[in-house]
Amino acid sequence: MRLPRLLLALSVLLASLVLTRAHGYVVRAIPADRSRLERPPTRLQYWFSEALEPRFSEINLRDQTGKIIASGGVDQDSLSLLSLRVPSGLPDGAYIVELRPAFASDGHVIAESRVFFVGEEVGGVSGRKADDRAIPLEVFWRYLLSIANTLFFGGSFAYAAVLLPAWGSARSSSGGLPARVMGRLRNCFVLATTIAIGANLLALIQQSMVFFNAEASQVVEGGLWQVVQIGSRFGDIWTLRMVLLVFTAILVFAAEYIRDTVPQMSLGIWKGMVWLGALFIGLSMITSHAAGSLVLPWVAILVNWIHALAVAGWVGGLFALALALPVALDPYGEEERRRALTAVLTRFSRLAKIMVIIVIVTGAYNALNYFAGPAEIASSYGSALGRKLALVLLLLLAGGWQHLTLRPRLLARIRGKLERVGIRFREDGGERLLRLEVLLALLTLLTVSWLSATPIPEPQSAPPDAEVPQATGTSGDFTISAAALPGGPGVNTYDLLLSRAGVPVADLNVTLQLVHPEDGRRSPWQRAEEAEAGLYVAAGDDIDRAGNWWVLVDVVEDDRLTRAAFSWQISAAAAVVQSRGANSLQIVSLATIVITMGGLAYPAGKRLLARMNLGVASCLLAGGAVVVALGTMGIGAALIAEQQREYERALNPVPEVVNAVLPDAESLARGAALYQERCLVWQGQSADFRALRGRLGASRDDFLYAAVRAGWRDLPRCSGDLSEEQVWDIVNYFRTFETHGE
Repeated sequence: MRLPRLLLALSVLLASLVLTRAHGYVVRAIPADRSRLERPPTRLQYWFSEALEPRFSEINLRDQTGKIIASGGVDQDSLSLLSLRVPSGLPDGAYIVELRPAFASDGHVIAESRVFFVGEEVGGVSGRKADDRAIPLEVFWRYLLSIANTLFFGGSFAYAAVLLPAWGSARSSSGGLPARVMGRLRNCFVLATTIAIGANLLALIQQSMVFFNAEASQVVEGGLWQVVQIGSRFGDIWTLRMVLLVFTAILVFAAEYIRDTVPQMSLGIWKGMVWLGALFIGLSMITSHAAGSLVLPWVAILVNWIHALAVAGWVGGLFALALALPVALDPYGEEERRRALTAVLTRFSRLAKIMVIIVIVTGAYNALNYFAGPAEIASSYGSALGRKLALVLLLLLAGGWQHLTLRPRLLARIRGKLERVGIRFREDGGERLLRLEVLLALLTLLTVSWLSATPIPEPQSAPPDAEVPQATGTSGDFTISAAALPGGPGVNTYDLLLSRAGVPVADLNVTLQLVHPEDGRRSPWQRAEEAEAGLYVAAGDDIDRAGNWWVLVDVVEDDRLTRAAFSWQISAAAAVVQSRGANSLQIVSLATIVITMGGLAYPAGKRLLARMNLGVASCLLAGGAVVVALGTMGIGAALIAEQQREYERALNPVPEVVNAVLPDAESLARGAALYQERCLVWQGQSADFRALRGRLGASRDDFLYAAVRAGWRDLPRCSGDLSEEQVWDIVNYFRTFETHGE
């Protein structure tokens, strides 16, 4: 098939693609989709599976008529969180939340909407699922970039590992190959670099169109592409890729310019192109699905990189050979042509077999990153992967046939067995079969680009929308409603709604503290900022484990302190899970990769040892040294870990007594009365009293308990026979002397 026909066929196939959506997804929503709330929420929060681009992500709240009543963006404390403060006084009805997150890993943007109800559920109002159509321009530039990367790496790999060993000659002045062959290879590098530059320019325009929801003309004329280039992770990778492409172009020019004057340096440049090709493919991995893996993301990127390098070496090698062989073989007669072709294809066939093995074992691990059950396999990503695998199978069959044609004896035995059952076939191989492999490879790369724009399946094990810890209580003349969102270990937002006689109260000094009573740990007091009249908001990562936690809220109005305290059960299920441990299948798959790579490297290692001429004693000594070194490092790591645990236990020993009295307003009132009656000697201004008061921020409750019971330094114990509860009331009251929120 000639090139114009091939391009026409690819264009038709590209136009007929089933369009797909971006791959990020919501892992926690507050409120949940279609939830019915008794009262309006104070804040909307949506956690995503990946970090977002703050400049290009947004969230809007609309009423049921479609009017926007509030807007928000990426939370300053968590790049994977879209949040919005809800205006007070929302009436009962239906509300629509519009989400437009832009994912930092690959620049994909999705648009979807969700619904919640205040009061009774309203019929006829529903959200809109994320658009499952991908932009054809994205598929196209990814396809061009895939061809460029594959041709560049595969061409340099075929040059260094196939053509030079098979045809290399010291008589060639530059590159070790005849000038006509080096000229064609040089053109391959120039073509790959040119295609890559064009694909990158298209990528920047398309990404800017997505980020700004704008037309291409607006992006170019308004200079919006510059904002994306300098203000996003996509732009950072884009810039680095363009710098490397310019550097590559300079290297190609330099290698050609000095080929006659400094041939050895020119040869070194051509051999070094394979490392640049590997780097280009590595940059693509940073913006691939692997970058968003919930399971060992850096391992996923590394395995995906190895997978892509094996594919590029195999498929790109086919491209390079298909382009170089015609000019290389043109001067030869039929017999010389056959010998030269056999020498190259035999060597490439052996290497391709190794690369296919790597592709299979790494591809299995990549798939296990995204498929945990039948639901994931039946997803759009599963369908896209199935189409890719079908073409890969055809490519493997064509490559296997090429492998057989290079082994006449084996082929003759197979042919004899088939002919005995009435099956006859042609033995075509060589260049004709190579052209078929190239066509299949081009189609396969198209499905790869299609797959990269297809969403990974949302895992069925994603945590459900857990119940939010919340409580309402009265203290003095205040009614205080408090909620922790999402209410799990990690970053939480604390919403405090203060009212008096049903009216929100503004301009208050509100501070809060998180306490884990089991080990006496306390967070620093932090100021809750006033978001609107009566709503005070704070955030932090002080809650680091599931279990019982206290939330202490101090309200100061006209120098009068009012305390509210809430006891919350923090659920591990409410934690926003953005990473998971590897399951048994993934561990087995990783082990298979390691064993396979080790097995493939064994012959080369064996040859290296043979050249080193090591004896049995030397091998035993070297092996023993490795075992001792690894054992020493393992023991050292275990000792360091144990020392760290001992250090933590020394800093925070398990309390001998645990405060079981919630320090609410009633406890403080009882403690104040007991303090005035039983701790008279503590009410002076002695140096020890000032020192004890100054240590409140760093002291645990068990330390203060001991001070009340037995005294501290020259401060005597509080008098009388105090019960456990009374001691804790005094401790709770004494803590109010700590300055905070100022």
